Amino acid sequence: MSVKIYKPTTPGRRVSSVQDFSDITKTTPEKSLISYLKRKGGRNNTGKITVRHQGGGAKKMYRIVDFKRGNYDVAGEVIAIEYDPNRGGRLALVEYADGNKAYILATQGLKVGIKVMSSLKAIEATEGNRMPLENIPVGMFVCDVELTYGKGGQIVRGAGTGAQLQTIEGNYAQLKLPSGEVRMVKKNCLATVGMVSNADWKLIRWGKAGRMRHRGVKPTVKGKNMNPVDHPHGGGEGHSPIGLKSGPKTKWGKIAMGVKTRKPGKWSDKFILARRKGKKL
Repeated sequence: MSVKIYKPTTPGRRVSSVQDFSDITKTTPEKSLISYLKRKGGRNNTGKITVRHQGGGAKKMYRIVDFKRGNYDVAGEVIAIEYDPNRGGRLALVEYADGNKAYILATQGLKVGIKVMSSLKAIEATEGNRMPLENIPVGMFVCDVELTYGKGGQIVRGAGTGAQLQTIEGNYAQLKLPSGEVRMVKKNCLATVGMVSNADWKLIRWGKAGRMRHRGVKPTVKGKNMNPVDHPHGGGEGHSPIGLKSGPKTKWGKIAMGVKTRKPGKWSDKFILARRKGKKL
């Protein structure tokens, strides 16, 4: 995919860009693999807003993606590359030799007609094939990685992302994640060979508030523009500075910048060999 820029016929067009959908081969989703999403607008079961800045947006159908790919040793053919409104990457519609169809995350270079397979054994490490980490050659990029065997892909699922398999020692494989973090994962956990498709997704400039509202994102108001009763940064005349000795705070009074948010002694600390960029162990 590439990013498309139109002539600046309006102020919104001037600073915006859109996706080029030339890689899409099918425009309507598979009816047997969709369900309807109930929009909550960031509210919990009591009606209180627990996640701000959510609401509205275009109506979307959820595509049921097979993150486990448990149809082992059965070859499948990619019959379509589809757009998914719920994620940045593309989906590949796969039809297996036994007649079943499933959506999987499309990797870069995956096209209609290519055969893919999921196996617990060592198979050819080509784009879209899924197998345990211990059977993948060291140095290759993988995506849709399991953290617990049999649970399905949990990490490295975003558009254009990939984790590099660095080495395998004992019962663990070392992965360098897109964030720069080096993490140990059990070597029997499954991963898909390749990087997630649609790497240019991060280059899109949305341009105006209206496009964000179509995505279900409501406006964010700065704390310094609020009243003192609504935010620690609020009050003052004009566009006043924050004016706090302890530094910026959240709406609820907690320090917002430069404070560690990861709990000390977390269960997964033992699996992290190097923290992500800018963070120390």
